[in-house]
Amino acid sequence: MIKLLKWLSVLAVIGMTFVLIGGALVTKTESGDGCGDSWPLCKGEIIPSEIDIELIIELSHRLVSGSVGIVVLILAYLSWKRIGNIREVKFLALFSVLFLVLQGLIGAAAVVWGQSDFVLAAHFGISLISFATIFLLMLLIFEIDKKFDADSLYIRKKHRVEIYALTTYTLIVVYTGALVRHVNANLVCGDWPFCTNTSPFDFSSFTFEQWVQMAHRLFAGLLFIWTLSLLIRILKEYPKSKIMVWGWITTFSLILLQVLFGALIIFTLLNLGIALMHALVITCYFGMLSYFCLLSNRSAVMEQKNTIPEEALSNIK
Repeated sequence: MIKLLKWLSVLAVIGMTFVLIGGALVTKTESGDGCGDSWPLCKGEIIPSEIDIELIIELSHRLVSGSVGIVVLILAYLSWKRIGNIREVKFLALFSVLFLVLQGLIGAAAVVWGQSDFVLAAHFGISLISFATIFLLMLLIFEIDKKFDADSLYIRKKHRVEIYALTTYTLIVVYTGALVRHVNANLVCGDWPFCTNTSPFDFSSFTFEQWVQMAHRLFAGLLFIWTLSLLIRILKEYPKSKIMVWGWITTFSLILLQVLFGALIIFTLLNLGIALMHALVITCYFGMLSYFCLLSNRSAVMEQKNTIPEEALSNIK
């Protein structure tokens, strides 16, 4: 059964990654109306009689999302039944389903009734949370036979609080990035890092779309600096912990890539491949933060029960 759960969890994580990238592709190619205002049918038909590229993109996204949804439901049910004794499993199984349903409902509502750009921008963030719950569930399944073990790690309270705050702030940054796409503000600023490098502080001439674009760049820049700052402190205070050292090096590498792809979107005039990589990298980054949230929660429980392993304390400087 554990082997089956492993395969299902890996399949669900890969599938959710395709769902996220597919959603970004739908938005970036403006294919949201590819099936008209009909859902779950496409233009009121099971097999549409008139097919164009927008319809193919939108319909493919729906089919992938539906298939992944079935996998996630099976994974959540079996995890609850077979390994529900593990403290975090039932919580993650329940919320993986809830957030999957929520993102599907928002997507359906956008097709049938339409939604404001501000509501639609929340869709990607909800999808990220859904991905994170499934990703963490997969890690828990792989922990069972100790092929993936982090029991000897203890994270100090000050760092736990900061990790929670950084994860929450990341969702705000993601929301502003999604808003950039939904209000068509991707290329309203021709330069980088400023909107116009020759007159960087000419705020009085900004349009609404330029304000949205520059707000996202500011928030993203602060996220980069915050991640770098936390990485430096982690390296100093947990030098013997491979999970903390390499985990945060990986996390920082991802946010560095995210900034580079964000700049390349401007330089390549919204190249589709670059834009999709931008969405993929932030997904991986948020997955890493979610993992450290899980580890932080475990450390808090250890602290409350006064069961912190000596090995864990020896890894802290």
